[in-house]
Amino acid sequence: MESEDFDLIVIGGGPGGSTVGTLVAKQGHRVLLLEREHFPRYQVGESLIPATAHGMAELLGIREELKTQGYPVKYGTCFRWGKAKEPWCFDFGTLPALGAVDAGYAYQVERAKFDHLLLDNARKHGVDVREGHAVDDYLVEDGRVVGVHFTDGAGVKRTARARFVANAGGNTSALYDRIGERVFSQFFQNVALFTYYEGGYRMPPPRQGQFLAAAFDLGWFWYIPLSDTLTSVGAVVDKSEAGRLTDPLAAMNHFIDACPLIKDWLGGAKRITDGMYGQFRVRKDYSYTTTRFYHAGALLLGDAACFVDPVFSTGVHLATYSGLLSARSINTMLSDRGLPEETVFAEFELRYRLEYERIYSFLVAFYDMDQDQESYYWAARRVNTTEERHNDAFVSLVSGMSSHEFFDDCTTGNSKVLAEYIEADRRKSMFEAGVRLKYGERVPSSLSAQSAGQPVRERGLIPDGLCWKVPGAVAIPETSVDGLRWAWPPRRQP
Repeated sequence: MESEDFDLIVIGGGPGGSTVGTLVAKQGHRVLLLEREHFPRYQVGESLIPATAHGMAELLGIREELKTQGYPVKYGTCFRWGKAKEPWCFDFGTLPALGAVDAGYAYQVERAKFDHLLLDNARKHGVDVREGHAVDDYLVEDGRVVGVHFTDGAGVKRTARARFVANAGGNTSALYDRIGERVFSQFFQNVALFTYYEGGYRMPPPRQGQFLAAAFDLGWFWYIPLSDTLTSVGAVVDKSEAGRLTDPLAAMNHFIDACPLIKDWLGGAKRITDGMYGQFRVRKDYSYTTTRFYHAGALLLGDAACFVDPVFSTGVHLATYSGLLSARSINTMLSDRGLPEETVFAEFELRYRLEYERIYSFLVAFYDMDQDQESYYWAARRVNTTEERHNDAFVSLVSGMSSHEFFDDCTTGNSKVLAEYIEADRRKSMFEAGVRLKYGERVPSSLSAQSAGQPVRERGLIPDGLCWKVPGAVAIPETSVDGLRWAWPPRRQP
């Protein structure tokens, strides 16, 4: 069987796959991306956060293009949550660091269009994108993944080889278990029933594009304006309600009747019954992680690795962020700088897990419905381990600004407990470990209380760990000037 050779093979063309493919191809490496479907295709998860709409979009080269797409602008989020009887809202622009870079907003997007834009962007940057191509299995030699077996669009079985394979095949990927074991959350055991409506209520400007999360006795609703009239509506309920979903129309009507705010907002709306948005959809067992994200030539990213919960719209953020982290590791190894592979991919896995755990740990506190708005703000401050104002800590966390990626330099970290944590995490459920070990007390502060424009020093997160950019980078050969490779901290330089 004839085989093709690449530096990287990406499985899946969603946000994670498109991101890693683009950022590796931008370094001049040969990238093959295999997507089993043809875009545009349906996907849920339509609400972005600023870290994606600005930081990641800038790296991918699509930030200005996003502004021209006509997507509803999302200046923040509103909640009917906890003890509050009326909805309460926050704005991204209240965070000084976001305001300073004109990033105090995000977008509500139709994922079929947004994901297609990302995939086309990968093509523009030289990725060999092949739609309608399904990966069947890894190609393994001496215990290391060295490529994939796949079926092309004509049904022909083929093989391709590469130094690395990035599995961004989504939550239904059949190959995640070759890298690690999927571990489901014991806390988040919900099911989501969702569909689409025309003609729903819009809040007065400038909040007409706002995401709403509305709690009710059986769970909570999301309400996402995707255009002036198109609205994504989903009911997230405990798995004990799953039996109702055999009749999705009756179930949705039951949930709407139980949530007066959503019933009022949908009072003049009509459910869409044809086309891409004309059906009820169900997601279950969606809160999980995997015991390993990397193993001998192959890595997991996006939903193939983990997913938390939709309440803060972090799915696309985690997917693109993992794409960035994995691209740094792959680019570092392909550039032959002499860094140990184990160290390079441990950096990817640790940072990815830390961001996931930060979100997970906060959501455990946020799902306590006996709290008020101020209590949720303080919970964010504890998780971020920061001295910033508690409301700023909240906005920092839910906007993606707590992931260390918007700042320019780094220093040496010496957090031995974090190195031990990642190894322990491979042996037991991170959900139990993260809450029991008070994860929020163990993470280095990512954003201290300071005025906008002052530098924030990004830490090496493990002993002798790596950074993505350091001061004086131009003069140091190992350093990632563009932020797309890892570098040793300054003290490790000769």
